[in-house]
Amino acid sequence: MIETIYIARHGYRANWIDAQCGTVTGLARDHPLAAYGEAQARELATYFQTLPEAKRPTAIFSSPYYRCLQTALPVANVLNLPIHVEHGLSEWYSPVAPGTGLHPRPLAAADLNRYFIEIDPSWSSVWYPSRKGEDVKEVHARVNGFLDLFVPEVETRFADQHENILLVSHAATTIALCRGLLALPDMPLRVGCCSVSEFSRKPATHGILGAWGAKKLVDGSHLKDGASRDWGFEDIEMANGKVVNDIGVPGTERLENGPSGPQIPRSVL
Repeated sequence: MIETIYIARHGYRANWIDAQCGTVTGLARDHPLAAYGEAQARELATYFQTLPEAKRPTAIFSSPYYRCLQTALPVANVLNLPIHVEHGLSEWYSPVAPGTGLHPRPLAAADLNRYFIEIDPSWSSVWYPSRKGEDVKEVHARVNGFLDLFVPEVETRFADQHENILLVSHAATTIALCRGLLALPDMPLRVGCCSVSEFSRKPATHGILGAWGAKKLVDGSHLKDGASRDWGFEDIEMANGKVVNDIGVPGTERLENGPSGPQIPRSVL
């Protein structure tokens, strides 16, 4: 049974320094880490390596975005673990403006394996975000639904061999994950790059949402410069009480939304 969930946000992005930095995968908005972000990822790895062996993660699940995989990579290397790609941990995008197409969809694990040989493509994602985007309520609903499926699925697929797992994700998704595990949907929270949250399962609890206690919340004390570039939902752009629509990726106007929502039966809950 999973007893501890660690959550880390990715490191500092290259496009925050150079808006024209491009992408390695060719996918729109799939920016890599800056050199500073790679250094943060190494500091994150050192943090997990210095934990007592019984407290270290034994499984890593990462958003499919390149910056998250780069962040997970040093941890995977120092702990000698594979990386499992999970689309349920993906970036949050606000709803697409009508007629502008869809948001990007990262590659499948088997295709990402050519960039990161540490990826184990045998894990299949339990959730896919809609390429049409999500408002604030919908991203929280997505993450809550994901958690309800994901934790039991990890325990089932791996026959309860993992007590401590690490999730590597993005700012908005990380906040929603923390709120969901604590069942505190309005909890004020800002998350910086390569910060760590740690949740322990409460004894004699049932279900997933609210069944955890926080030992750390978006902590950056393991980083030389602390957690940088913090973000919270209060930073989003609003108009008339709604999230401002985003622009889709040009050329995707005629594409289907593709896999969206839960990918395994929700009756397993």
